[in-house]
Amino acid sequence: MNPIVNIIETNNFQLVFEDRDARVYTCKAKGMLICELLTEYIPIEIFKDVFHKISDIIKGGGYSKFIFDKRTLKAFHQPSMEWYFLQWKNEMLVHGLQKHRKILPAEKWFEKMVMIAKEQIMKNNPDNVIDKLDIKYCGSLEEAIEV
Repeated sequence: MNPIVNIIETNNFQLVFEDRDARVYTCKAKGMLICELLTEYIPIEIFKDVFHKISDIIKGGGYSKFIFDKRTLKAFHQPSMEWYFLQWKNEMLVHGLQKHRKILPAEKWFEKMVMIAKEQIMKNNPDNVIDKLDIKYCGSLEEAIEV
């Protein structure tokens, strides 16, 4: 059995939607959502569409933790990250989404790009909500669910 599917099933997550670029799972009992990216690059319009669908789920209430599995990405897109960081996270915090767990691709350059971009976003946007969020980077889906 696929290890991700096994983790999903063991932790009682349900597939909410799937398209070419992403799968989204929820476990209302645990107040968690998982977004698993499936492609190496997602154009910003599609990225936003996926996250608008996730927003609709969160706005239904009962979710406090979001796990973002980006391991398939091979391209880093700064405008998508800025939108996700400055707009989406801010809006979702209002709806109770305070915990964010991220699983990055194994390539160290990708992690470095994320950290550089995050630092720049915070510097250019001092009124961001980062101090109100619990953000952790994890090495696996199991770790992201547990912490």
